[in-house]
Parts: sequence; structure tokens; C-alpha cells
Amino acid sequence: MTIWTIAQLERNTADGGVVVAHWRVSKTDGDYSASSYGTCSWTPEPTSDDFVPFEDLTEVLVIEWVKDSLDVEAIEAGLTAQIEDQKAPKVVAGTPW
Repeated sequence: MTIWTIAQLERNTADGGVVVAHWRVSKTDGDYSASSYGTCSWTPEPTSDDFVPFEDLTEVLVIEWVKDSLDVEAIEAGLTAQIEDQKAPKVVAGTPW
């Protein structure tokens, strides 16, 4: 299962426009898990018809903004690859004694 969340938002104090979203995505497959964290930034335009005031934002909406700004397929493929590496590691550590 893959879950996207918003960890934090940064906004302009003058107009409440969001300038940065801190996002996190995690994937779980049984006992294995992987995650990624990043940020997206924008320049809000308060006079735009699609401007959403800070107090009206939902996590679902901001996740849509984030996903529209990222290569979601590549990020989620990276999580899958991390989990596959955990299941069948290509390199292991240890000593023979």
C-alpha cells in the first residue's frame, strides 16, 4: 500500500498563499517498507480564480498539487525497488568466521 501525506506547509503571511509543501510517501509490502520525503514549491497568485485560501485547503488538495509537480510514477517505482532490494538483497555484510 502506498500512502502520500503532507508533513508541513509554508505560506505567505500577507495572503496565506502556500509557497512550500513538505511531503512524504511510504509504501508497505508485508514486513517490508520504504519511504521518501521531499518538498515542492510554488509562487501563489492570490488574484487567480483557482487560488485557494489557506484556511480552505485540505490535505487531499495539496497532495494533488504535489503529485502534479512530481514524477509520481518514478518516485513510487523507487519505493518498489527499495522493497524488492530488502526482500532479495544484492549485497550483504558479514564475515565468514
